[in-house]
Order: sequence, then structure tokens, then C-alpha cells
Amino acid sequence: MKSELSDKIMVRKPVRSVSGVTPLTLVLKPKKCKHGTCLYCPGGDFVPQSYTDKSPAIMRALALKFDPYAQVMNRLGVLTRMGHPTEKIEIIIIGGTFLEYELKYQNWFVKRCFDALNGFDSENFEKAKKLNEKAEHRCVALCIENRPDACSDEEIKRMLKFGATRVELGVQILDDEIYKKVNRGHTIQDVVLATRKLKNAGFKVGYHIMPGLPFSNLKKDIEKFKMVFSDERFKPDQVKIYPCQVVKDSPLAKIHSKINYVPYTTEQTKKVLIEMMKIIPRYCRIMRVMREIPKEKMDSEIIKLDVRKDIEETLRRTNMKINEIRYREIGFNDKSLDTKLKLKITKYKASDGEEYFLEIVNRKDILFGLLRLRIFNSEDNLLRAG
Repeated sequence: MKSELSDKIMVRKPVRSVSGVTPLTLVLKPKKCKHGTCLYCPGGDFVPQSYTDKSPAIMRALALKFDPYAQVMNRLGVLTRMGHPTEKIEIIIIGGTFLEYELKYQNWFVKRCFDALNGFDSENFEKAKKLNEKAEHRCVALCIENRPDACSDEEIKRMLKFGATRVELGVQILDDEIYKKVNRGHTIQDVVLATRKLKNAGFKVGYHIMPGLPFSNLKKDIEKFKMVFSDERFKPDQVKIYPCQVVKDSPLAKIHSKINYVPYTTEQTKKVLIEMMKIIPRYCRIMRVMREIPKEKMDSEIIKLDVRKDIEETLRRTNMKINEIRYREIGFNDKSLDTKLKLKITKYKASDGEEYFLEIVNRKDILFGLLRLRIFNSEDNLLRAG
């Protein structure tokens, strides 16, 4: 039996599974978005619109012809060789608005994911999902990327049927004028409705945020980000922050000089990210900072993919009080463990309901565990995992 020390030495990129669940990212086949193309999206005919053909996840998917079964098997093999545990898996489906694909494809895609995790093919979707409950590689979480205007009651029921636990919404910035100018195709009200419906259905809700968009500026980005957590209509559980960059072949690359658009420099990016880190409340996790875009595809200054690491080192050196979940998690802290633990409860109102964020922390506010409780009327309450 391997020792605990040898396990730590052998694991490559331990951050992937340090939170207890190993993520497994799968890419959908290319499909044009119904609303058209957002100003900043770089994708072509053979890759999803918001990605380039040189992004690592897309290159893997291309080589495997976007087959979900093959992608799962490939990633399980790689993660195992890297030393990561694969008993508890989170499936993350990326590449487009999943619910805009034909129903047959949606069902087939998720079923094939379960088949691969189970190690054999099942007769139908329900059997595959049921068998996975006791499989060697259990799907304990499933994330779907979605547009705020694709969250009808019927679509939410379908996501629940698939076993989805988390939905990420492409919010970018809470500004209807900018939505129009960058051709997002939805409104702030769509974000409001989607957030409330998803929370009431028990999903964890994530927002994709994009500072540095055309027609915005640093001051506006910070103001709009504050609104995400001060306005009771929003308050997501998680965010991904993808600063806008000029990618070759995107509509933005063709017109950025005409509209006098200048993307953020590295220093400006760090500044806005630090301010955002200060704003994040205790109940929210930053899932990711920066999108993985190869240097040769960039038409603007190259910003380090691991800029988050630099920012967090700066914040720790200055002893800045940061409440964001991952910053406080036990797996990301080298402090000598104080095991005198206590329950801390944060209560807040969001999306016409009351939220309770329960966490086990020590005296240094290091986070050991968490749970979310939502009450949205006198009869219904929901427990949501971290």
C-alpha cells in the first residue's frame, strides 16, 4: 500500500482534485449559436464558437471526433497515470449551449458519459445513470454550460433528469447596452429569471464574468461586479473570471482598431482581479481565472494563464482579508492546522429566497467543509452541496 507521502509526491497538478472531486471536461460537437456570434468569440467551422482549435481540451476532442465515450476513457486514463483519484468524478460539459442541441444528441451524449464511467454499455439512459450509483468511477456532480435565456421550466427539468448539479451561465457583465453591442442576445432580466429558477430547482449557479469588454472600463467592471453580490436578484455560488482578450479570427479582431478598443494589460488585469477578489463573499468560489488560449492565437498582450497564483501570493503577503472559498480551503493552505473547529453560518437573501451558507472553519478561518441551504417559501427548502 502506498504511503500518504508517496501519494502526494506522485500526484501531478494536485490542484485538480484537491477539493475532493476530480473534474473531467468533455467537449460538445461544434454547433453555431442560435443568436449568432458574440463579438469576442474566436471559434471557426470545426470547433465550438467560444474556443480555438489550439486549446488543449479542443485538441483532445478533435482527435477523438468529439465522442463523449472516448473523451471520458481518455481523461480517466490520463488522470489515473497522473496519480489523481477517480472514484468521484465531476463531468463538465463545455463547448456551447448544451440545451440548444437536438434532444436526441443531448440524451446520447450524457448516456455515453455514464457508459464510459461504468465500463460497459447500458440499454438506455436511465439504466446507465442508475448503474453509475455503484460504479468504480461515480459521477457525483455534472456541470452544464448554458445561456441565461435557455432556462425554461422544461429545460430545467431536462437538466435534472440528466443528473446535473451545477449550471454555469454566460453572464459576462450586467449591462444591457453592452449586451447589445457585443451581440450577446440576452438581457439582464434573462439572468435574473435563470438564476432564480435554477436556485429553486436545487442547482449550484455559476456565472462567467468577462472584465475588459469593449464599451466597458475598469471602473464600470468593478461597479458591475459589486452588483453581482449586492443585488439580491443575483448572488451566484461560483464565478469564473475570463478577462476579454483579442483572439485572431474573432469579430473583435477585425474591428477593434475601428472602435478604439484596447484590451487590459497584464497590470490592469491584475488590478481588476485583485479588486474582484476583495468583493467576493464567503459563500462564493472562484472556479477559474483566465481562459486557456494559445499564444499563437492571440492578437493582444499575452497574460499568464496562472495569473491567479501571482494575485493570491500578493494578497497573502499583504495579509489582505479575502473571503472567497478556494482561497480559504484547507487544501490550498500550508498553515499549521488548528483543529479546533466551529460552525459558522452566513445568512443572506437571494432570488426571492433565504440562503444559509454553513461552513466548518478553524480559528484562522481555514475552511474544512461547507453546505448550502435555500428556503424559498414556507414549504420548500433545499440542501445544495459546496
